[in-house]
Amino acid sequence: MKRIKKYISISFLGLLIIVFASFKSDFFEIAKQLEIYGEVFKQLDMYYIDEINPAELNEKAMKSMLSILDPYTVFYDEQGIEDVRIKRSGEYAGIGAHTRYRDKRLFIVEPYKDSPAAIAGLKAGDEILQIDNILLQENKSETVGNLLRGTPGTEVNLVVLRQGKRLNISVERSKIDINPVPYYDMIDAETGYISFVKFNKKASIEIKKAIGDLNERGMKKLVFDLRNNPGGLLNQAIQITNMFIPKDKTVVTTKSKVKKWSNTYKTKNEPIEPDLPMVVLINGRSASASEIVSGSLQDYDRAVIMGERSYGKGLVQRYRKLAYGTQMKLTISKYYTPSGRCIQELDYANRDEEGEVPKFSDGKVNTFKTKNGRKVYDGGGIMPDVEIDKPKTLDLTKQLFASEAFFNFVTTYYYAHPEIAAPDQFQVDKAVFDDLMQYLKLHDEDFETRLEKGFEKALKKSDSEDIDENLHQEYELFKSKILAHKINRLELNKNEIIYELNEEILKRYYYREGAYENKLHFDPAIVEATELLQKESKYERILK
Repeated sequence: MKRIKKYISISFLGLLIIVFASFKSDFFEIAKQLEIYGEVFKQLDMYYIDEINPAELNEKAMKSMLSILDPYTVFYDEQGIEDVRIKRSGEYAGIGAHTRYRDKRLFIVEPYKDSPAAIAGLKAGDEILQIDNILLQENKSETVGNLLRGTPGTEVNLVVLRQGKRLNISVERSKIDINPVPYYDMIDAETGYISFVKFNKKASIEIKKAIGDLNERGMKKLVFDLRNNPGGLLNQAIQITNMFIPKDKTVVTTKSKVKKWSNTYKTKNEPIEPDLPMVVLINGRSASASEIVSGSLQDYDRAVIMGERSYGKGLVQRYRKLAYGTQMKLTISKYYTPSGRCIQELDYANRDEEGEVPKFSDGKVNTFKTKNGRKVYDGGGIMPDVEIDKPKTLDLTKQLFASEAFFNFVTTYYYAHPEIAAPDQFQVDKAVFDDLMQYLKLHDEDFETRLEKGFEKALKKSDSEDIDENLHQEYELFKSKILAHKINRLELNKNEIIYELNEEILKRYYYREGAYENKLHFDPAIVEATELLQKESKYERILK
């Protein structure tokens, strides 16, 4: 017996030595790399021929380091932290407009309804040339738009360029609330609709408020729209799921390297709508917390999930405070739906030699069961119970929606049409699509693909290497062929482009509320969801 105890003691001591040695090895390697990094920084500061900006150099070094992990692990300076606070809290003080900084120019993309910007007369498409005494041409920092924020009640004086004319516009800043539920209404006498776009701190409160109001108006069924919702706070996802499923049910489980961060989150309250028939709409831009809600409701057979496969973000982040008021958001765990699924799509830990990230869905996926025994799968987002068929969105189409050409075409349309039909009647037709294609032919420089930019870069390189000047003529001919090819390819996504045009045009006249009102009447997914809820036997059959 003593000999056994002796062996156990020796084995335990050996294990401690191995663990300590491993910890010491990791600690030494980290200390070693930090020392090397510090020496490089020191040598650059002391001996590099030109002056260096330590903060800028360090920020780029950190971004480069974090880029090989995943896109959600990010370093924030003081300004970045303020932007994060706004997204999480859903409130800030400013003029109430969405702006975009591109090519060292600042534009109004969308003034919010009843905001100071809208009241002062700012419009989408306005280019801001001057903020108080600061000329944007001289201050070309990406953070220049932050000058629009400030203390409520203070005034900011702007010089804007609109359709070739310079205008002086004064705006009084105020507190701006970013409502995560931008719109809700009754589709018909019994069917309610809630659009939900962000899991910020106000999310569960606003959802509960919308449900209460719709109930007073006779709601007996619900279309819950999570399309384009990128996620947000985990606790809000749990609280919102709890509105529809019983107390003490698992909503999500997280598994982390740090044991105390691994947890199983359960519902704590009785649901406010335990039996309300629901259709949850998702698409390829529904991610993270949106997938927790839709995945949980699917696993408990509580709602029919309809639309397209979701994004596939099965990772959880946490903010960590760093020195000098900075912070870091880093991925700390993976999450699993009640059935045990991890729906993470991209395998960031196994990039190939080219840096490409493989997809879990391209390999073997595992089968899981819902409460009623329906088959569901991991490794690639939430698959809807009812898929809505549509052509695959081309990468070219995505580039079009993000381009200056698309934005400027809608601006041109707005000023060419003083009035349009009411939101419940307006519909973009094929003629407007054709006008857009013609506009692209005349403004191709505002819709350059990554391929074209690569060719331009190569052409500039050829100039420095004295290559045949006829290459420029051949390049122009090649560009015209690429343009024709782009127009032909965009025809494949014609219906999706018309849908986006319809929404963006409506927002110019009736703000986003008008665009949502229009969707209640014409959006194919909402129409199909409403029809399914009216067919009770079909709805029940899908879930059982």
